[in-house]
Amino acid sequence: MKMTKQARIDSSEASELIPYLMELGLVDRSAKISRDGDSRLVPILPDKEETAIGMGYELVEGSAYTAERRRPQERLLDRLSCLPPEIIPLLPMKWEYVGDIITIKLDGSCRPFGDVIGKAYAEVLGAKTVCADISGISGELRRPSTEILYGSETESVRLENGIFYEFDVSKIMFASGNVDERLRMKELECGGETVVDMFAGIGYFTLPLAKFSGARKVFACEKNPDSYRYLVKNIARNGVYGEVIPILGDNRDIPGKRFADRIIMGYVQTTSEFIPKALDMIRTGGIIHYHDTFYVGEYEERIENLFEENAGGKYEIERIREIKSFAPSVSHYVADVRIY
Repeated sequence: MKMTKQARIDSSEASELIPYLMELGLVDRSAKISRDGDSRLVPILPDKEETAIGMGYELVEGSAYTAERRRPQERLLDRLSCLPPEIIPLLPMKWEYVGDIITIKLDGSCRPFGDVIGKAYAEVLGAKTVCADISGISGELRRPSTEILYGSETESVRLENGIFYEFDVSKIMFASGNVDERLRMKELECGGETVVDMFAGIGYFTLPLAKFSGARKVFACEKNPDSYRYLVKNIARNGVYGEVIPILGDNRDIPGKRFADRIIMGYVQTTSEFIPKALDMIRTGGIIHYHDTFYVGEYEERIENLFEENAGGKYEIERIREIKSFAPSVSHYVADVRIY
């Protein structure tokens, strides 16, 4: 054990504040976070103590256990060595954190041992809930297929690039592979613009745009009632209520023509069906961020054909970027298309 100053945080706020303190670089990751009644004691780096005090945290002095030096993957394999030998190679060695909640992709052969696996992951990784992603997302509303392996709380907060995203992991899938695109939205120069996010979800692209880009107004449309509920919560949580107008419903019912300077089409697979509506809303000179999935090697021609068919010669593809692999030989791309 070693002596360290620890910030006292109410357990009810831990899932939000601990990731925030980690992002700020205040937490001593070589020491364990511990519990004290209804509080969590978070070890603070010696040169960051004044910063923590200045932020209003109470610091207490105490003993902190040194964190286990072995990689968590090694500790998990040790903990789960009781499982049948054929199951061990199938255990997931990657996971997603959302505050105190962990999501793992679980092979079907592992499901009969789900309670044992869930408890081990919770104890080794310090999670209050462990959920298994069984079969990804499906349907027009893109709902996940999730099974709770350990714990009961499925609602938490993810902090990313200065944005708080609150959601329920059992109802909503968070696309972590889109992190670079969410960061790009934060860094865009949209001073005074009117933006439409046609597939807003819980605010993946809406929130960084509204908070950091200088956009005048963002119309955020979402059809899934669960996602819409968290979109409204996240607008308030991130302090952009005046900049964002949330809309529950089909984006094809948004009224008005030629009013948007920028449109985000953050959907895949059937996005092309919504191009006519986007062209209806975009102003001359405006830009559409068009997301879709294409076979690798065909995406440039396919995007060109889609906009030629819908916009004639009145467009220019300024940039195409691969976001992530979607399936074998298929990737998710985003194209920045200027409309004239």
